Amino acid sequence: MTWRIRGSYFESCNCDPICPCRRIDGVSGGRSTHGVCMGVLSWLIEAGAADATDLSGLAVAMAVRYSDDEPGSPWSWVLYLDARADEEQRQALDAIFTGRLDGDAETHFPWAWKPSELLAVRAVEIEVDHTRRRQWLRIGERVSVRIRDRHADTREVTCVIPGHDRTGEELVANELVVEDGPLAFSYQGVCGYASDFDYAGGAA
Repeated sequence: MTWRIRGSYFESCNCDPICPCRRIDGVSGGRSTHGVCMGVLSWLIEAGAADATDLSGLAVAMAVRYSDDEPGSPWSWVLYLDARADEEQRQALDAIFTGRLDGDAETHFPWAWKPSELLAVRAVEIEVDHTRRRQWLRIGERVSVRIRDRHADTREVTCVIPGHDRTGEELVANELVVEDGPLAFSYQGVCGYASDFDYAGGAA
């Protein structure tokens, strides 16, 4: 399957800003603030397709957890797929974001190249706004994230998930809440990050 998707990205996790996992002024990141990272990632696909299946306008999100002290720092995660997607679109998004279609997943998705446990895949209503410095995300009673503003530190910050070749911005979250089975946490004043993405894979 040949695929390409591009659009906007934002995330928040329980690390202090600037998240020490990021690359800062070209210096690679390291251990998370508290040794255990818990957060939410989100993508809005502005344009894209997998073979003939149009994926434009759809949203994808994840709730995630990993520990730096577990061997290999394996990820536990829940994948949320836009309920507006039809069956073909959901199958394509599932294959892309679980990393089964390889391509850019091999360099941008840590849960695809590290040991990981996919806890659930849910087709859900994803309410999301990626307006710069005012991003927010809500998934029913399971997930709520709201960005307060940009972080005051103006050093150059990049993140592996959208890509270190893409300009991004460190943010501060007013709210980061997940209540979904084994993933349950709530934070305020923690880090966020926003950028754009452009992923592809498959035969040329």
